[in-house]
Amino acid sequence: MSKQITGNYTYEVYPSADTLNKTDNDLLTAAKRAILNAYAPYSGFNVGAAVLLDDGTIVTGNNQENAAYPSGLCAERVAVFYASSQHPAKKIVAIGISATSRDQSINVPVPPCGACRQALAEYEIKFETPIRLIMGGESGEVFISPSISNLLPLLFSSKNLGK
Repeated sequence: MSKQITGNYTYEVYPSADTLNKTDNDLLTAAKRAILNAYAPYSGFNVGAAVLLDDGTIVTGNNQENAAYPSGLCAERVAVFYASSQHPAKKIVAIGISATSRDQSINVPVPPCGACRQALAEYEIKFETPIRLIMGGESGEVFISPSISNLLPLLFSSKNLGK
C-alpha cells in the first residue's frame, strides 16, 4: 500500500529589480556585472552569479563553457566554489543570478539548473542556514526563493550516504 505526499514551494515575485530592497538589488546588480566576464562562445547564454556571505562579502562567478560541453561550469557553482575555497568558514546567505543571450532578450527570471541546486544545497546543509535566491533576467520580474531546499525538496544529502 502506498501513500501520496504533496509538497509545496513558495517564492516571492517582484515586478522589477527596482522594487527590491537595497541588499537584494545590489546582489542582483553584482550578478549582472559578472555576466560581462562569462565565457559562452557556444551557447551565447551568459550567466552571472553573486554570492553574499554572512560578513557582507560578495563573491561573483560566471559560466565558463568548453568545446567539450560537459567540461564547462555554471556561474552559480563557479561563485559558490570560489566562495568556499577563499572563505571556508563564512556562511553563504544569498545568491543573485542573472543572464543575457546573444540570440534573444532574457526578460524572465533565470533559476539555477539541477546540478547547481544540488551544489547550493550542500552549503545550505553544511552551514545549517537557508540560502536565499534572487533570480532575474535582463529586465522584468524578479523571483526570490527563501532557500534552495524550497526549490529542491528531495535533495540528495549525506543522510543518503548513511552519514
